[in-house]
Amino acid sequence: MSINEHVQPPSTVHAPLPAPFGTIGRIPIRDIEPAVEGGSWAAKGSEFESFPVRATVFREGHDLFGCEAVLVDPEGHEVQTSAMELILPGLGRYEAWLTPTYPGSWAFFVRSYSDPIATWEHNAIARINADSDIELVFLEAEAWINRALDVLNTASTAEPQSENPLNVLSEETISADRTALEDALSVIRMDRLAPSVRFEAATAPAVRTALVHTPVRDLVTESSHFPVHVDRSLALSGAWYEFFPRSHGSYQAEDGRWVSGTLATAAQDLDRIAGMGFDVVYLTPVSPIGTTNRKGRNNTLEALPGDPGSPYAIGSADGGHDAINPELGTFEDFDQFVSKAKSHGMEVALDFALQCSPDHPWLTEHPEWFTTRADGTIAYAENPPKKYQDIYPLNFDNDPEGIYQEIVRVLEVWISHGVTIFRVDNPHTKPVAFWQRLMAQFRKEHPNIVFLAEAFTAPPMLHGLGAVGFHQSYCYFAWRNEKKDIEDYLWELAHDSDHLIRPAFWPTTHDILTPYMQDGGAAAFKLRAVLAATGSPTYGIYSGYELVEHVARPGFEEQIDNEKYEFKPRNWQAAEHTGIPHLLTQLNAIRHNHPALQHLRGIRINPTSSEHIISYTRFARPEEIAGGGAKPLGTLGSIAADAIITVINLDPHAGHDASIDIDLSPFGIYPGWAGENLLEVTDELTGEQFLWNERPYVSLSPDSRVAHVFSVRVL
Repeated sequence: MSINEHVQPPSTVHAPLPAPFGTIGRIPIRDIEPAVEGGSWAAKGSEFESFPVRATVFREGHDLFGCEAVLVDPEGHEVQTSAMELILPGLGRYEAWLTPTYPGSWAFFVRSYSDPIATWEHNAIARINADSDIELVFLEAEAWINRALDVLNTASTAEPQSENPLNVLSEETISADRTALEDALSVIRMDRLAPSVRFEAATAPAVRTALVHTPVRDLVTESSHFPVHVDRSLALSGAWYEFFPRSHGSYQAEDGRWVSGTLATAAQDLDRIAGMGFDVVYLTPVSPIGTTNRKGRNNTLEALPGDPGSPYAIGSADGGHDAINPELGTFEDFDQFVSKAKSHGMEVALDFALQCSPDHPWLTEHPEWFTTRADGTIAYAENPPKKYQDIYPLNFDNDPEGIYQEIVRVLEVWISHGVTIFRVDNPHTKPVAFWQRLMAQFRKEHPNIVFLAEAFTAPPMLHGLGAVGFHQSYCYFAWRNEKKDIEDYLWELAHDSDHLIRPAFWPTTHDILTPYMQDGGAAAFKLRAVLAATGSPTYGIYSGYELVEHVARPGFEEQIDNEKYEFKPRNWQAAEHTGIPHLLTQLNAIRHNHPALQHLRGIRINPTSSEHIISYTRFARPEEIAGGGAKPLGTLGSIAADAIITVINLDPHAGHDASIDIDLSPFGIYPGWAGENLLEVTDELTGEQFLWNERPYVSLSPDSRVAHVFSVRVL
């Protein structure tokens, strides 16, 4: 049911009664999804993003029943009702989709009921076919039609229950429904007519429509309400561009010393980044950097004169997390950077790393916030085999309240200067309870702020951080390279963990350069960009990706001459020769133009005949397209109003061809239509158009074309 359809609530004559805690309902409803911690915590939702509601519903005996999912807005109004369909017949598993339309604390519940009309229809067919109890059949029909008329008459005289238009039927609708029911009543009372004629009158389309508006139900049962945190669209979908501001505008002076770039010189690069169509510009930490144990190039233990150190070693005599490195400029420069980014339609994300250099003011002001080892020294950070002698982690069990209040204060400083997104460094090394409290406070006081968890960790922690409130999560995309692994992961993120985490796909980061990216050359960088941009609503590119920076530091999955430890100015004109800036621009334009790529849950995997060719369809439902008015893209039964079919050659070293078994169900096309031209597809990367049936053929090569990104028109 569309979110714009007007529906009348079920008759209050048979309204549900509250059941004692733990008591099963009259028409039992069990195993409701999405539910986090049994509904104690909120599931993930986004504005104009549909989410599935699933439940197991059953009853005793043979009478028929129905169930529906109901969406409740932050004001407590029931704003959408969607009939649930049986998806696992043997298990009694039902599903419906709901679509919240703006940010806030929403909820949903499942309503079940005994369906006397469906029960009558089922029994009537059997009795008429057996020529048994014919008059009883139509006496029963009279009874439920009169009940429907009673409900309709009550609706026509009742005052609206609220300002919510879904509680009101128009006079025209009431009149048409009354006429349909009264006409049916007059026909079924004519015992001289054939039973089939009387039955057709009772089940006419106009009667069925009237019963949608004024349903006749018994034994109505309602589940508990389950919360859904609905966030703004950027919490779900966006294209990120990461860079180190000190590298932009940096140069080596005649005496060999490096001169740092500044926020002002970095701002000059915003035109280029915006020109590629990115939504978010993400800055690594801009706070002062310590000098004690400062790391040198490639993470060496001794820094040479002029080495800038890691920006993650936060804090010096110039200040801590709430200050700006003087080499980068001032808060006025930062404000101008943010202002220019916003003028280009981009938001600023800031790296938020809760760790300190030995020179951080907190070391002298609050030494109790750190861990002291048995030898009296403060413990530095380690992630074997990696050691970070220039970084001291906080001990959140020492004065947790003091640490919490200080971190809230620091975040407020950056929010006051226009930061709307925080990429949180290593949140999995801090207590989850700390994040739950912080996320709850900022959701209440700053609901537009988005937090991304950089948590490359085991699934329980990854999912746990999402469950307690992180809006987005780094994930395992970088290490999913084989076809089956990618297919399974796309499905898992869209269907199994979608209520817990929103993934962000990054082909590389300043910390990650997988063997696949080291060995694949430009083709690997291109195909992984396509996979990231079309495989997830949020994806990110680390500065230098355009230049195919793929040489690793020996023994590590990270770049040689890592930008964390040195200045890295780049020749962006050389990047044009790789074709990647043009590809990124195309991908971002496609993402902006197609809602199908802005949502997580609408995906179908298309099997292919090659282990090297992957294909999937992403689609948006009509109600997911903001503003409404979208029509289904396909035929009767279509659930897609917009769709993108992606086909990628996962082998960066050789060409491959394949036949694709297109899953046409999103377009309302099902098996049996073979041999016809069913789809007109347009490659949004090249403009080429093709006519496809359900099993098209493709050929892709790393030298010419690594992927297709097709928009779809159903013929």
